[in-house]
Amino acid sequence: MKVHAQVRLSTKMQDAQILILGAGPTGLGAARQLELNGHSSWMLLEGHSEAGGLAASFVDDKGFTWDVGGHVQFSHYAYFDAAMQEFLGADGWLHHQRESWVWMRERFIPYPLQSNIHHLPADDQARCLQGLVEIAASAQVKPANFGQWIETTFGAGIAEIFMRPYNSKVWGYPPELMSADWVGERVAVTDLAILSKGLVMKTDDRSWGPNNTFQFPKHGGTGAIWRACAKLLPAGKLRFNTPVSRIDLDRHEIGTEDGQTFYYDTLISTMPLPDLIRLSGQSHLKPAAERGLLHSSSNIIGLGLRGQPTTELATKSWMYFPEENCPFYRVTVFSNYSPNNVPDSTQYWSLMCEVSESHHKPVDPSTLLEQVIQGALNTHLIHRREDIVSTWCYRADYGYPTPGLHRNEALAQIIPYFEQHDVYSRGRFGLWKYEVSNQDHSFMQGVELIERLLHGRSELTAFDPGHVNARKHPWPFERWE
Repeated sequence: MKVHAQVRLSTKMQDAQILILGAGPTGLGAARQLELNGHSSWMLLEGHSEAGGLAASFVDDKGFTWDVGGHVQFSHYAYFDAAMQEFLGADGWLHHQRESWVWMRERFIPYPLQSNIHHLPADDQARCLQGLVEIAASAQVKPANFGQWIETTFGAGIAEIFMRPYNSKVWGYPPELMSADWVGERVAVTDLAILSKGLVMKTDDRSWGPNNTFQFPKHGGTGAIWRACAKLLPAGKLRFNTPVSRIDLDRHEIGTEDGQTFYYDTLISTMPLPDLIRLSGQSHLKPAAERGLLHSSSNIIGLGLRGQPTTELATKSWMYFPEENCPFYRVTVFSNYSPNNVPDSTQYWSLMCEVSESHHKPVDPSTLLEQVIQGALNTHLIHRREDIVSTWCYRADYGYPTPGLHRNEALAQIIPYFEQHDVYSRGRFGLWKYEVSNQDHSFMQGVELIERLLHGRSELTAFDPGHVNARKHPWPFERWE
């Protein structure tokens, strides 16, 4: 598939100076698409020393590689797939069949739990079935929030033993403070035929979801993808270690912490919306942002371990933890993604644990590492503290954009306001839509925005998540023809 064909620029945009803030997937997607379209009048500013944003990777002082969370590569777009092959080459990837599990009741249960309740103790099975019977007999109403959606979709049993505790743990907010508009492909609903077959035949259903197969870089963690992308762009147009300190919407001017000034005709921002509001002095938008733009922080704790994973963990990808005997909601067997994520795969392996944080769910950083280690012991992920040879701790202040009850009305006020001032906010926290915030979505937000600016094409990912997540899309998009 060719993605390099240049198209004549519109008269309005052909000489426009486009400034991009952020070298994560969205900013790099936009920069790359400008180059492919022959638009040379652009510059990208990045506050950190390397590309990647929340998809960056790090190597600790013992030689273990870590990501900012359990990223995996799967895609809704032919364009994205072709770009990934270009960045790392066909030989730069390892391909995996997903093995995701839920640890509860002192056992591993295949994910999604709601399709595999035959693994639960008998009393839990009975509670789950009773809840499903009750909702089948009740009148269905549109849920007012995510908590109600859980109850009306799964029944009281599954809600109580798994869905409520897990979602409170991962989001850091009570489900009643979240909308249900975002759910789509993100949550597996209960298929009664599959559930019944599992109960009778004792068979597992493990195939749900768009990421049931995935790929991962052979070397360098997820960050290797975006470092490779950045290297394909003109080096003189990428300014690293250049944090932004002010944005003047009227003068179309950017100031940086080191005293530089940059002018633009069009600004593409991938910074979190509250930062964009603050740096541009638009205090009148703060109430909408504070009410509608909820988020959680992510604490990533890496455990580098001596030896080899147990037989039970030897092929697992990641695991979910709804119970209170550990602080983490998800753990990735990160050495299973690539043997090069550890210094020597014959001697070491690794676990990457994720702990959410919000003002509803505070975290004590002084005790978090110890809590994670004890949680790993409690859940039998490890058996001896002495096997830990390296620890790595990272906190992302902006981890997940929470789909709050008032998110959509806040975005309906904020996004158009900035666009009226030639500022386009996109990306995981630039658009604040969790349902289209994976790496493929974020990259394509940048690509599609450039297609809109240069050629008047519609942005599907940003403004029609349901359509984007429903299928694999060709390039050019089917709606553009």
